Amino acid sequence: MASNNILIGSLTDSPAYTFHFIFYGVLLVSIVFLLVMSQTRTLVKTRRLLREKEQALKLIELQKFELELKDKNITDSLIYAQRIQEALLPSETYFRKHFEDSFILFKPKDIVSGDFYWIGEKGEKVFVVAADCTGHGVPGALMSMIGLEIVEKTINEDNIEIPSKILAVMNKGLEKTFSREKNIGTIIRDGMDIGLCVIDRKRKKVEYAGAFFPLYLIRDGSLLEITADKIIIGMNPEELAYTDHEIDILDDDIFYIFSDGYVDQFGGSENKKFMYRRFRYLLMTIHNFPVNDQKTILEENMKTWMGGNEQVDDMMVIGFRPLIAETK
Repeated sequence: MASNNILIGSLTDSPAYTFHFIFYGVLLVSIVFLLVMSQTRTLVKTRRLLREKEQALKLIELQKFELELKDKNITDSLIYAQRIQEALLPSETYFRKHFEDSFILFKPKDIVSGDFYWIGEKGEKVFVVAADCTGHGVPGALMSMIGLEIVEKTINEDNIEIPSKILAVMNKGLEKTFSREKNIGTIIRDGMDIGLCVIDRKRKKVEYAGAFFPLYLIRDGSLLEITADKIIIGMNPEELAYTDHEIDILDDDIFYIFSDGYVDQFGGSENKKFMYRRFRYLLMTIHNFPVNDQKTILEENMKTWMGGNEQVDDMMVIGFRPLIAETK
């Protein structure tokens, strides 16, 4: 046992042992130091990344707030513009002063609408106009205001009463307004589809002219379509003539005039357009119902048809019986 202790003691006291002890000690300390330094650098980098992320999040929050504020300002402006547009369009109550048995379904896609309608009376005649301007939203709404002004001036100031002539004047007015070369070197070309009825109560007749707007008449369980010319208003530089149609009115006749927003809406189980065929069938099904019920059915039917789809265009459907006694 003594010899073994002497051997161990001599080994631990040897220079080689001391060298190895110091070497591995230094190596161990170096490894620990490197690990600590690595973790420190990682920690510093992590903290820097966290600070950068926090700054990025603050910037995103600021940008989000600014966008929400801008969006609110734009929406508020559009809502105010909607009030102006609604003030310029005849109300359903005013419409019923001329045609007691009538309804107006009017659903803009983007708060303000490129669709518009107008009604006016001169002597024994009542003028009903429905139009669909190029586009929707703000551009369409601006177009609709110009269209309203031209219609009123043509009928009330220029005293033009023939539907085709009114459309010709509107075509010239829009051509003059929108086909001018601007400073930027471009040409603005916009137009509108339109349908115009002139109802002569005394003669019990309706005169109609349209540009891409058909007029539907339901009589004795049958639907008659009064076709329109395929010549857009405002894009007829050759000044092709529009066609007048004259129809005798019977007591139970009901007319429908509408934009293409309803029939072009996507929906249903196959996500297709509603189409004119379905629309005609729906009108045939409901035309004998009270007008308020007709409007409700059209609204609910479209809501069901759309499902989760967005509205693709402005919608307008006007129905009226010309010979129902008006409310004065």
